[in-house]
Amino acid sequence: MHLCCRIFIFVFRMKIKLNWDALGIGTSLLCAIHCALLPAIASTLPVFGINIINNVLFEWGMIIFACLIGCYALIHGFIKHHKNFTPLLIFATGFLFLVSKQVLHGTLPEYWLLSFAVLFITGAHYYNYKLCHQSKCSSPHHKH
Repeated sequence: MHLCCRIFIFVFRMKIKLNWDALGIGTSLLCAIHCALLPAIASTLPVFGINIINNVLFEWGMIIFACLIGCYALIHGFIKHHKNFTPLLIFATGFLFLVSKQVLHGTLPEYWLLSFAVLFITGAHYYNYKLCHQSKCSSPHHKH
């Protein structure tokens, strides 16, 4: 079983309260750092037996991981807290940029698509976080 699956199983069994928006922002930023810094360190990775350069499975795995976290955080915020579609629309826009970056590989400047994707996705999480904290609810996920 993959490490990320084990972590999720552990989190759900232990009923640990996570800030899913913070996790989504972190995942998006890690993806951006991965895409931006990987070319700079690409020449050293094969020495250590690591091959994540142009690894389609790894890239799609990161995209799916970001999507799962984002969907969970934003849908939870929508249903339990604020009933506002705006964070979901912002996230969907960012996700379209992220998928476009992967699908249109080599045809458009990927860093522009990635930059817009990260801005929209992190913006959606931040806006969702703000809306959740503005609502007056009794959720144990955060304090008001």
